Amino acid sequence: MITYKDIYEAARKERYSEQLQPIAKNFVVEVANYLREKKEIASKEDDDFSDVIIKTKKQLENAVILFKELMRIRRKKILNLILIAAETGISKQDFENMLSFEKSLFEELMKSIDISDKSLSEILNGKKEAESKNELVAFIEDVEAFVDLDGNRMGGFEKGQIANIPKEIAKILIDGGKCEVVEG
Repeated sequence: MITYKDIYEAARKERYSEQLQPIAKNFVVEVANYLREKKEIASKEDDDFSDVIIKTKKQLENAVILFKELMRIRRKKILNLILIAAETGISKQDFENMLSFEKSLFEELMKSIDISDKSLSEILNGKKEAESKNELVAFIEDVEAFVDLDGNRMGGFEKGQIANIPKEIAKILIDGGKCEVVEG
């Protein structure tokens, strides 16, 4: 069973260390049990002014603050590790000290950085950014309302009207002689 002192020590070690500190894999579950137990004691209304209840309420409040601080510091260290890993790779020791949800956070953010880096590289290498899914067209004859590929109502459109419509639909209408692409 975890104690207030355990939470305090974990927060203190994390605060004064540059590296992510190892904590038990079941630490968060233990903290949840500890907090639940303290809430039960603190919520007893028999003796609102009992020293034990007042002390328990204060300890519960402090434990919540310490735990939030611990998680904030760990998250900040993980974000720093992500930045370093994006450039150089990560030391196995730090990855080993992550809890399972922290590993998931790390992996998801690394994927996002990889995607961002690939997009940046494509732009730097002259590839266009993602092309628009719509086409700007001018209608050369009246078109009655119709249902698009997603089942939504579109139109009607009048001769001379300009509209920004999905490329698939624009192609069908252009092939049918109903509209033409507006060159920009």
